[in-house]
Amino acid sequence: MACHIGSQLTELGPFSEAIGKLLALIDGLRADGHDIRYLDIGGGLGITYQAENPPHPREYAAMVRATIEGKNLTIVLEPGRNIAGNAGVLVTRVLYRKHQAGKRFLIVDAGMNDLIRPSLYSSFHDIRPVRENHGAGTPADVVGPICESGDFLARDRAMPDLAQGEILAVMSAGAYGFTMASNYNSRPRCAEVLVRGGDYHVIRRHETYEDLTAPESVPNFSD
Repeated sequence: MACHIGSQLTELGPFSEAIGKLLALIDGLRADGHDIRYLDIGGGLGITYQAENPPHPREYAAMVRATIEGKNLTIVLEPGRNIAGNAGVLVTRVLYRKHQAGKRFLIVDAGMNDLIRPSLYSSFHDIRPVRENHGAGTPADVVGPICESGDFLARDRAMPDLAQGEILAVMSAGAYGFTMASNYNSRPRCAEVLVRGGDYHVIRRHETYEDLTAPESVPNFSD
């Protein structure tokens, strides 16, 4: 991941300050006789969704090492998003195109149950046509097929003139995509596909309606 050292140092400041406060707490607890051996520094680094410039893991590790040197602590951290976030995409197909009240809509077959982050807290995920399209982008809402006003993947996003059936890739879905997916509105969850070079393997099949109803049982009440 390319980034400038100057911006890394700026971004690492809050991390260093937070760890420093934890170390002060640990020093106080140890002075009271508590045997503190582990320090959990949390999830750590972010990823690039748009033009963000998160610190490089090497710089982050160097800062942590320098900050805790001599403290005799085992570090616990969960860098999952930094590893998996941009390694996954949500692939979806354009079902319909619609113009209404001066707005353009692209209705796709992925919904808020597949990727809830945009609806839940307005998170940004880049959306790109799988087939390269050089058309000029105009504002459009990319929405799902669920009858909810919150069922959207993007609002007022510059999108090319895509035809029905074209496929889109919703980027940066590797960390919180399938993990937060649900069967809301009786929608089976999509398949998960692992891609390596030119090879792929379905590591989790698409759910069926039979999967959704399998845990149910028919009551047998006596009169």
